[in-house]
Amino acid sequence: MDALDAIFTRRSIRHFTAEPVSDRDIETLLRAGMAAPSAGNQQAWEFVVIDDRKVLDAVPGVHPYAQMCQEATLCLVVCADLSREKYAGFWVQDCSASTQNILLAAHATGLGAVWLGIAPGGDRAHQVAELLALPGGIEPLAIIVVGHPNEEKEPAERFDPAKAHHNQW
Repeated sequence: MDALDAIFTRRSIRHFTAEPVSDRDIETLLRAGMAAPSAGNQQAWEFVVIDDRKVLDAVPGVHPYAQMCQEATLCLVVCADLSREKYAGFWVQDCSASTQNILLAAHATGLGAVWLGIAPGGDRAHQVAELLALPGGIEPLAIIVVGHPNEEKEPAERFDPAKAHHNQW
């Protein structure tokens, strides 16, 4: 699948088969996440790979939109190590770019995935950090639920030329 095809056909998948995601695919997803651009090349991202059924089943208890974790065989939690920040606050953009890369890589490899937001901070971030025993200074941005899709969705056409402004508003 070429890059534009992946971008234009990727959809959020929330229903999965019971087939586990292979170690090879997990590595591909992590490599894609780590290939993202980052401010000052800080690469402050860290990833928690969740494939333990007990932990997957516990995620909806700390994230109200994570019910699909009970079907999925994998979640990747994209986090930032704030001690590695060169430019304060840019970890959000860096980890968001990493998250998008993972979503596109999942689609390109035939997997399905959905992005569940955690940041900015608050109770949800605290509860996720507690569930995953994140050390101090590690901030979770997103949970990416991944698996073999058990649903198909048509590409969405979201282009709206009225939202593009040239040279000035």
